[in-house]
Amino acid sequence: MASLTPVVRVLGMLLIALAVTMLVPLGIDMFYERQDWTAFLLSATVAAFAGGAAVAATGSGSAFEIDTRQAFLITGASWLILPAFAAGPFLGIGHSYTDSFFETVSGLTTTGSTVLVGLDDLPKGILLWRSFLQWLGGIGIIVMAIVLLPFMRVGGMQLFRLESSDKSEKAVARSFHFVFSILLIYLGLTILCAVAYAVLGMSGFDAVNHAMATLSTGGYSTHDASFSYFVSPALHWTSIVFMLSGALPFVVYIRVLQGKRQAIWQDPQVRFLLVMLAFVCVTMALWLTATNGVPIGRSLRLVTFNVVSVVTTTGFASADYSSWGPPAATAFFLLTFVGGCAGSTSGAIKIYRIRIALSVVRMQALKLITPSRIVPLTYGGRRLSDDAAYSVLAFLFVYLASTAAVAVLLSFMDLDLVTALTASATAISNVGPGLGPVIGPAGNFATLPDGAKWVLTAAMLLGRLEIFTLFVLINPRFWEN
Repeated sequence: MASLTPVVRVLGMLLIALAVTMLVPLGIDMFYERQDWTAFLLSATVAAFAGGAAVAATGSGSAFEIDTRQAFLITGASWLILPAFAAGPFLGIGHSYTDSFFETVSGLTTTGSTVLVGLDDLPKGILLWRSFLQWLGGIGIIVMAIVLLPFMRVGGMQLFRLESSDKSEKAVARSFHFVFSILLIYLGLTILCAVAYAVLGMSGFDAVNHAMATLSTGGYSTHDASFSYFVSPALHWTSIVFMLSGALPFVVYIRVLQGKRQAIWQDPQVRFLLVMLAFVCVTMALWLTATNGVPIGRSLRLVTFNVVSVVTTTGFASADYSSWGPPAATAFFLLTFVGGCAGSTSGAIKIYRIRIALSVVRMQALKLITPSRIVPLTYGGRRLSDDAAYSVLAFLFVYLASTAAVAVLLSFMDLDLVTALTASATAISNVGPGLGPVIGPAGNFATLPDGAKWVLTAAMLLGRLEIFTLFVLINPRFWEN
């Protein structure tokens, strides 16, 4: 059994860091003379006290090492413990703990589903806190994807193990400099996005908030109308570029900075994602123009923005695409499952798993035609092991089964079929909006019963932990020496 001392200590340090970050929105609300700054103060105090107690109880400042099992336990526990304390400021504006925890988990998992209404009139500190939660969750997701998941071969993630990685207990520590590089790139892209938004007409406050929500592919907005609040086409196209930036593998950015300029296009995930998006966006834009009479330029912008938003699991909306007709609604529902690239901030199934599944289908079809034929499975020019292919197929099965199970649970809470099914899909895929009048792009999750919100909260965490990670953590055999 792994020692819990380093786990408790790291979680304590994370709580202290969380308390420190609350001081920024606290200061903003004090500046604007909003009384809810006291909620930030109380929440920061509670988080700092709990974190300090955890650190004090596990020893002084002596050095310690974290093995792989402890790193996984920290990852799983942090997605539960941090939201429990980060939800405090939402309680301060009159929301129940159910709504507060839902909103916080939705932020940290970069899902973007919200139960808050009247965003335009909320205190700026609360709006900034929501966006900052998504930004923090985004970098946590990248670190989890490139440092931890490859060790456990979760859903085929062993394909993306760093060259310097192995299964030794010091693997995570040796990845520190790599993670620091990722953080600098993430921060740099966020700043660049904020500057671009500001230059193109957003207020400074809106630019900062939407930049954090864009790069994290989270989708929280400071306005009830989401991105349709901004009428500038240039802002929409700029957001498309940066949503895609958040959905690309951050490892590729490092290679580009190292002088490998073709690294982005040479990545099989990136090529597949861009080609697929181009095909879907052009096809749907032509269809929207033909059936709804929307000018082709506006149609292409509306379709591209919302398709990219859903596929990258950002969740911004510039139009109520569920009103475009049944074919569009069906297409957007299916796109909810796609996701971006491995090693990015996006959720859902991910491009590489879809490519591997298609390769398996092709191989099986060829074997039916010529049973004696040997058809090797390859990905990115490398031959795939049976282990990688099986883990991807197992992930897909459990992913879809989990979506169905959550939908069934929601149906017992008097939700209609469209709401239950799309709420389940959007929660596990960490997308944000669903379909229909209740939780669609023009809707909100506020009216759902509390039981449904807790089920969806669990589904968001399940999806963000890549499902099998949670199964591994609760398996006693994983903790055996």
